[in-house]
Amino acid sequence: MNRTWKKMIVLCCTAVLTLAAPAAVMAQEEPPAKSTDQSGLAASARSAILMDADSGTIIYEKNSHDRLPPASITKVMTMLLIMEALDEGKIKLTDKVSTSEYAASMGGSQIFLEPGEQMSVDEMLKGIALASGNDASVAMAEKLAGTETEFVNMMNKRAEELGLKNTHFSNCNGLPAADHYSSAHDIAVMSRELLKHNEITRYTGLYQDYLRKSSEKPFWLVNTNKLVRFYSGADGLKTGFTSEAKFCLTATARRDNLRMIAVVMGEPNTKTRNAEVSQMFDFSFAQYMNHTIFKKDEVMGTVNVEKGNIPQIELKAKHSYSVLLKKGSSVKDIRYELKLDALKAPVTINAPIGKLIVYQGDQVLNEFNVDAPVSVERAGWWKLFKRSCGSLFS
Repeated sequence: MNRTWKKMIVLCCTAVLTLAAPAAVMAQEEPPAKSTDQSGLAASARSAILMDADSGTIIYEKNSHDRLPPASITKVMTMLLIMEALDEGKIKLTDKVSTSEYAASMGGSQIFLEPGEQMSVDEMLKGIALASGNDASVAMAEKLAGTETEFVNMMNKRAEELGLKNTHFSNCNGLPAADHYSSAHDIAVMSRELLKHNEITRYTGLYQDYLRKSSEKPFWLVNTNKLVRFYSGADGLKTGFTSEAKFCLTATARRDNLRMIAVVMGEPNTKTRNAEVSQMFDFSFAQYMNHTIFKKDEVMGTVNVEKGNIPQIELKAKHSYSVLLKKGSSVKDIRYELKLDALKAPVTINAPIGKLIVYQGDQVLNEFNVDAPVSVERAGWWKLFKRSCGSLFS
């Protein structure tokens, strides 16, 4: 064999090995370049917002209410409905999810589910959070609602409940579709709601993991959000890209007691997207701090329930309640007031029952909705009778 043929064989083998390398290896990026210019945050983004996750305080926004294609950031709402279903006991992480022909037919980013293949809810969540699996998103939609169409109705209903004025979903994964849009502001709000489920960052904060571990061909997942590896404190949330939407990201990072949410839409490339989000985080961590009013699970108070099968509810903080302050601010004159409605059974879990109002002096710093931590059914007549007798004699 002459030298020319040997050279051609070597080149061919090199090409085959390169193509066969795990996609995750080829997808590795350099850490985002940091910018020191804080006068023009998110300069290249079409739309952006920077929000404190605990209080919902907006630090910076740019065209934040513009209706734009959200691409795979759509999956923030998909994950929110999954987490809420887990909290409500409708599904468990160990439940098996079957893949329909339709779910397996999704293009774009995927975990390559086969028709009839089963994975646990836990595995599907990994596939959605890390690999942005369009197929996994549809499989979970069908698990929760029967059809993707019905699940999309649930998404739009939840968006309405959250007060999202510039959001409408046409699918559960963000593939290009008519009448499918959101805004940086609305994405920040739904991201904040998702972060109330602390377990979600166990998925969104992973840099890499495997699916089908026990099979002969395990599938390597690498997070599409490279900030979870390269930015200190970053642990989510979701990237997005289509040719129409360009490069989008809703990101979150936590340092000390401060968790921030940064959303950018319409960025020109991943390097700029990551650098500008890193700059937004740098700015917020340098300038701001959080003052905690209640920690998660701390008792906030009690409320009576008229004619309830339980007469009183203990209110525990479902998540941290805090206010955003400039670093160095005094906290001596910060106080709070818990204003609760008069409740009468039946009461539904998560129904609004009052507000937590935080003041600095006479100025209202923030208002938080307080929801019912449990459902309370109406007591039967015999229980009410015994209760009345007991209070009479006491």
